[in-house]
Order: sequence, then C-alpha cells, then structure tokens
Amino acid sequence: MCKHEQKKCPRCNSNFECKVGSIKLCQCTTVTLNDKEREYMSGNFDDCLCALCMKDVKSEYHTQVYHNKLKSILGVFYRKPKSKNFTNDKRRESSTI
Repeated sequence: MCKHEQKKCPRCNSNFECKVGSIKLCQCTTVTLNDKEREYMSGNFDDCLCALCMKDVKSEYHTQVYHNKLKSILGVFYRKPKSKNFTNDKRRESSTI
C-alpha cells in the first residue's frame, strides 16, 4: 500500500501531498536538484517543500552563489543589489497567470 501524507510547506504554508510511498509520483520529482542545491535546502528547511518553493529556493541558491562570486571578484567595490520582496500570495498569483 502506498503511503501518502498531507503536508504543509514550511516556507509558504500551502498544503500538498507527499507521496513518499510512490516517490516517482511525488510533486517534488518535478524539480531536479544537484547535490549542492539539495544540501542548501536541507540546511535551511527541516521538512519537505512544495514544488513551487523548491524552484524558488533553487533560484535563491544560485543567486547567492552568483553574488558570492561577484563579491570575491570585486572585493570592497561589491554592493549587493536591493532584493525584490514579494509576499507568498503575490508570488503564487503571478505564477498561475
């Protein structure tokens, strides 16, 4: 019998179904992660994320890597750009359009 579990994403609080009993059908398999991306996520979250948040956190990881490279190249001349902060609701609405 397949084990499915209702979960709440710790990042956006949306509900989703974790299909650990049939992992090939789980929503998380839609997001491909390499070892460093997986390590970054597990270091920041203790539980499963919804697929949309997994994509966002993957993007955040690569943005952080990019800024760290710029900082190492530019040194004291580096200034981190102002970040765009969107609420989870606005982010979700824009992704469905």
